[in-house]
Amino acid sequence: MANQSFDFTVPPEMRALAEQSVEQARKAFDGFVNVAERAASEFEQRAKATRAGAQDVAQKAMSFAEQNVASSFDLAQKLVAAKDISDVVKLHADYVRRQMEVLAEQARELSRRARTATPETEESKSR
Repeated sequence: MANQSFDFTVPPEMRALAEQSVEQARKAFDGFVNVAERAASEFEQRAKATRAGAQDVAQKAMSFAEQNVASSFDLAQKLVAAKDISDVVKLHADYVRRQMEVLAEQARELSRRARTATPETEESKSR
């Protein structure tokens, strides 16, 4: 029995099936890699657009902060020049009213910019 040899020849049908399976696996993997590369590229583009949008929002917020500080200094100069307490009260009331309008407009502008700063995805469009 020790002298008995085994025939390890693979039948042509089995070889063809194995080759076909390997080729199908290679195509499936190539397809997966292509999809993964496209997804990574889209993610990178969205990230760049989001960064640019965030920078725009931050710059606009700084601009608004500068405007608001300048407005406060203008009020301070007017208060220093006020002739009496009624002028102070009127200047302050006008400033507060005007500043509330300005802040509301600034908030709307920042909100609008924040909404457009992030690119929409198909998922967020369907909501």
